[in-house]
Amino acid sequence: MSDYKEFTDRMEKTCSVLLESFNSVRAGRANAAVLDKITVDYYGTATPIQQVATISTPDPRTLAIQPWDGSVLKAIERAIQASDLGINPQNDGRVIRLVFPQLTEERRRDLAKQVKKYGEEAKVAIRNIRRDAIDKFKKQQKASEITEDDYKNMEKDMQKETDNYIKKIDELCAKKEKELSEI
Repeated sequence: MSDYKEFTDRMEKTCSVLLESFNSVRAGRANAAVLDKITVDYYGTATPIQQVATISTPDPRTLAIQPWDGSVLKAIERAIQASDLGINPQNDGRVIRLVFPQLTEERRRDLAKQVKKYGEEAKVAIRNIRRDAIDKFKKQQKASEITEDDYKNMEKDMQKETDNYIKKIDELCAKKEKELSEI
């Protein structure tokens, strides 16, 4: 089973990446994770917002971003506007506020589609990992490192792992879609 370790680790990593992607799906409540992928030009370096400001949630639908260095306020505002967040930042000169509107039915459907898209991308990644594993096993068999029976068993085991991870991804997607429908 040690032959599978590298591939199951990669499959697990794919699930972790999927969960990170789900964090960026903006639901009706404020979540600092939506800012994770946004970087600010800070003295010529692309820097994540979390490294130049304090992010707090004064109420369930508002994020407050208070930079440690006031000179970066405009850069944060521009970075948020340039992102695909879809929220206009409110700047009072010291703090930037992001107010998340209630979700409309149309927006919920869009977010559900986004969740499905992320899920499909993760499934494709899992299947690619399976293909890589089977290619490796095939090479081992051709090089007479493993027998034909070993190859068949390894292929079957890899398919079982793939099916398990595909099922896990489906469950994660269903959970996120349910969460979106309850907001």
